[in-house]
Amino acid sequence: MESSQRRKSGINLPAGMSGTSLRLDSISSPVRASPSLPSPVRSLSSLYSPSKSSSSCSDRFIPCRSSSRLHTFGLEEKQSPGKQGGNEAYSRMLKAELFGADFACSSPAGQGSPMSPNMLRFKTDSSGPNSPYSPSILGQDSGFSNEASTPPKPPRKVPKTPHKVLDAPSLQDDFYLNLVDWSSQNVLAVGLGTSVYLWSASNSKVTKLCDLGPNDGVCSVQWTREGSCISVGTNLGQVQIWDGTRCKKIRTMGGHQTRTGVLAWNSRILSSGSRDRAILHHDLRVPNDCVGKLVGHKSEVCGLKWSHDDRELASGGNDNQLLVWNQHSQQPALRLTEHTAAVKAIAWSPHQTGLLASGGGTADRCIRFWNTTNGHQLSSVDTGSQVCNLMWSKNVNELVSTHGYSQNQIMVWKYPSMAKVATLTGHSLRVLYLAMSPDGQTIVTGAGDETLRFWNVFPSVKTPAPVKDTGLWSLGRTQIR
Repeated sequence: MESSQRRKSGINLPAGMSGTSLRLDSISSPVRASPSLPSPVRSLSSLYSPSKSSSSCSDRFIPCRSSSRLHTFGLEEKQSPGKQGGNEAYSRMLKAELFGADFACSSPAGQGSPMSPNMLRFKTDSSGPNSPYSPSILGQDSGFSNEASTPPKPPRKVPKTPHKVLDAPSLQDDFYLNLVDWSSQNVLAVGLGTSVYLWSASNSKVTKLCDLGPNDGVCSVQWTREGSCISVGTNLGQVQIWDGTRCKKIRTMGGHQTRTGVLAWNSRILSSGSRDRAILHHDLRVPNDCVGKLVGHKSEVCGLKWSHDDRELASGGNDNQLLVWNQHSQQPALRLTEHTAAVKAIAWSPHQTGLLASGGGTADRCIRFWNTTNGHQLSSVDTGSQVCNLMWSKNVNELVSTHGYSQNQIMVWKYPSMAKVATLTGHSLRVLYLAMSPDGQTIVTGAGDETLRFWNVFPSVKTPAPVKDTGLWSLGRTQIR
């Protein structure tokens, strides 16, 4: 009887073992059955237990996927032949959404999937949020750029010391004058007392342009955009035009009743501001000394700048006002009165049309940014010191400001965040004068301490690498006259 049971089961049992002590359980396997093997695959369970049990043991160890952290491995499946033209990245994200971040996506019973060759490939655990767009889900080879893995860009280093210092005796400590300008032909003009001196940056040669005599004095200098001619404003209210190459006076124009402290060229017109509160337009192509007059300030005009497209003229005065004039208007298009001190520092952005920066004096200390299209103030920052000059970089979206009471510092700002790039010190008195080299990398500052200091603060146009401390000229101190 027992031998017949053993023959029916197809298994040779040891003597004394009954067939009832053996139970065969059928389980589904995720691996596709081979034709040479019996299907379904069978496992031995409860070999010597006569009673039924609710738990069954398998011949494979299946770990708990929720505690395995499989997302730390790059589990990327190759696209099956049946999914021609499918989007692999989208498929992985969809699985992550459907089956969870652990990639707990098992194949249905009776269906198998080829094992990925990237199984158990080591991958650094990501500390970022566990989302379908996280690099831990897509893996390194997904084609998406991993911005988190990109190292942060180091801040640009600005040398803290000037690479050149020039003695400038008789450089006046007067907030309302503008005595330093750098031409597009790399020649620096400086007004010292009654004379104007030219310093060539290429060979350090110093040339005396003119001497106004004992009864007059230099109040302002301004090169034309081409850099061939220079205008000189005098204490007697005249405007003189000189040929900078031949050191020859071309023309003298009057019109102001007292000192001419600020000058501004556009493509064809020279504008001058005076203590008499007026702004005059001069055109060298016509015989008349003055071709236009603007009256709007109630005190001395100390700031004057044309926009880069020659359409707008900004003027600042000791009446704390900032006025914006259209090209052919006789009345100001904008009258901005937010400053609480004299407005000498004015600068138009070369990177954005209609963006104007202005700085206030000791009682104001603020740099303000304006949209001249609608007259709105965009932002304001308190610098903590009197703002004497403002100038935008030609190469990057940054600007430099020079200051007086009480810190006498030079500051480089990143726009529009107004994060401080550098703070430079060295002048013992307020930094009243500022000019920039033709290449836009070097600035020169002048102060009542009778020194001109050259600083490398901005990168070049072609290579925005940090500016090295080795300048065009060796570090030293020489005399400009």
